[in-house]
Amino acid sequence: MNRFKSARRHALGLLLGLGLLPAFHGAQAAEPEVLRLGYQKYGTLVLLKAQASLEKRLAPLGVSVKWVEFPSGPALLEALNVGAIDFGQAGETPPIFAQAAGANLVYVGNEPPEPAGEAIVVTKDSPLKTVAELKGKKIALNKGSNVHYLLVRVLEKAGLQYKDVETVFLPPADARAAFERGSVDAWVIWDPFLAAAEKQIGARVLADGKGAVNNHAFFLASRPYAEKHGPILTALLDELAKSDQWASQNRKEVARQIAPLLGLDLATTELAVNRQNFGVKPISDTVAAEQQRIADTFHQLKLIPKPVLVKDALLPKR
Repeated sequence: MNRFKSARRHALGLLLGLGLLPAFHGAQAAEPEVLRLGYQKYGTLVLLKAQASLEKRLAPLGVSVKWVEFPSGPALLEALNVGAIDFGQAGETPPIFAQAAGANLVYVGNEPPEPAGEAIVVTKDSPLKTVAELKGKKIALNKGSNVHYLLVRVLEKAGLQYKDVETVFLPPADARAAFERGSVDAWVIWDPFLAAAEKQIGARVLADGKGAVNNHAFFLASRPYAEKHGPILTALLDELAKSDQWASQNRKEVARQIAPLLGLDLATTELAVNRQNFGVKPISDTVAAEQQRIADTFHQLKLIPKPVLVKDALLPKR
C-alpha cells in the first residue's frame, strides 16, 4: 500500500513545476474537452487503453478520450508538434529529434530502464555471430527511434563507428519485410516487434541494450496543452501510476489484456511484457543528463541539425 501511495504521489508531483495541480471537485468545463492520446504498440498507455480507467476518471469532468495509434515514436511526436495529439509516450531518442525540429514539447515523466526491450537481430540462419561482424553490412532501423541510439552505442562497444555500417531507414513493418527477404543483414527493433520477430520467424538476438543503453520510455505533452489543461494531465498521470502499480504485480494478466490490442498471440505478448518495467516517475537530474548525452551524440554524428538542450523541455522545479 505504501508503494502504491508513493507511486501516486510521484505522478501527482510531475506537474508541480508548472503549478498544474488545482482541485478537480469544482472544475466545470466550459465546453466538451477531448484528450487526444498518442500511443504505440508497447508501454503503459496500451494497458491504460485496454482497462478504460482513464475514460471513467475523466467522464465526470466532461472530458472524453481519443486514442491514436502510431507505428513509431518519431511519427507520434511529429503529430504532437503539429497539434494533432496532446500527449504521448515514446522512447529516449524521439524527443531529441523532435526538439531539434522545433517541437514545443515538455517531458512529463518516465518509466524505469528497459534495456532488454530493444535489440539488434539477425535471421536464424545468418552467419553473423558478433556485432563486430556488422562492419560494412546493411542494418534496418527506424530513424530517430530509441533503437537509433542503441545501434550507435552497441557499435561503439564493439570497436566500430556508426559510419562503419550502412543504415537503411525503414518503419517497423517495412523493416521486417526487408529483413525476411534478406535485403538487409540485420534489424534494430524494439518490443513488441522484437518479441514477434523472435517468436514468429526465429530472429536471433545479436545484442540487446543491456550494458549499452537504459532505454527509458518517456511521457510527453505539448507545452501549450500542459499549460492550459493541468487537471486533465494530473488525472492522466494518476491513472498511469495506478496502472503501473497493478501491472508490475500482474504481468500475465497484462499480457492477456493487451494481446488483442497488439494483434499478437499470448506467448509473444508475454515475452515482451516480461522485459517491460513499470513505474511512472518524475524526470530526475540523472535521467535528464542521460538524455543530454544522447542529444550531444546525435549532434556530433550530424543526425540532427542543431544542438539540443534537454533542459529547455523540462518542467521547472520548485
